[in-house]
Amino acid sequence: MRTPTDLDILEKIHDKYYGQFCAYENDESIRASKIYVPISCDDIAEELKVDGDIVFGRLYYHLEKKYGYRQSDGSNVHFFAFKIGATHHCVNFPLLSSVLAGLQQEKRKFVLATTISVISLSISIISIGIAVWSKLAT
Repeated sequence: MRTPTDLDILEKIHDKYYGQFCAYENDESIRASKIYVPISCDDIAEELKVDGDIVFGRLYYHLEKKYGYRQSDGSNVHFFAFKIGATHHCVNFPLLSSVLAGLQQEKRKFVLATTISVISLSISIISIGIAVWSKLAT
């Protein structure tokens, strides 16, 4: 079993709950706030094949501390809130989308840099092989 990355968890949440986030425009009675969308940590965990407490812990103890912040007026902007009104386990969906976009961009940069490095290494190895072969052939 591989421990899911922040990117894995956030992609699952985004894919699963984006429709619910958008549904607020048509029916404001579905939840107390547009930006805070309730999620099921157990459902996300099941899709990732891990225990629900792993997903909850990652969101509540790690990502909330990393991305939640306090505004200048003293109010908190939660990334993951244990409770918003009567609703439990809510993500700040616009903030989640921003964090997800940043993580996806970092992954693309890493993959691009690694690919360029592998290509450069391959060209170097081929060049050395050609140089050695031409030296031995003469």
